[in-house]
Amino acid sequence: QVQLVESGGGLVEPGGSLRLSCSGSGRIFRIYRMAWYRQAPGKQRELVGDVSVSGNPTYRDYVRGRFTISRDNAKNTMYLQMNDLKTEDTAVYYCNAPNNIQPWGEGTLVTVSS
Repeated sequence: QVQLVESGGGLVEPGGSLRLSCSGSGRIFRIYRMAWYRQAPGKQRELVGDVSVSGNPTYRDYVRGRFTISRDNAKNTMYLQMNDLKTEDTAVYYCNAPNNIQPWGEGTLVTVSS
């Protein structure tokens, strides 16, 4: 098992940008597809997108064109670059390996508000 730690969240105005990071062990980042999830207050956690071990990302339609997922396996880190943020992007963002779910981290809060 790997402890996953998310960071980089904060307050941002609509249309702004944030870059989130997810860190874990080098082993899991070498072996598994990684994914970003988010959970808004009162809602279920949902998938944002994922990235293969080799770095090929996929996205849900509601973030496609605005968000970019990447990873640096040597640094044991996955990133979520979020551009053109909208108020509906407000949520706690989490990461995990969808094919080998690890204990969930505390997430990082993204608040989009004017």
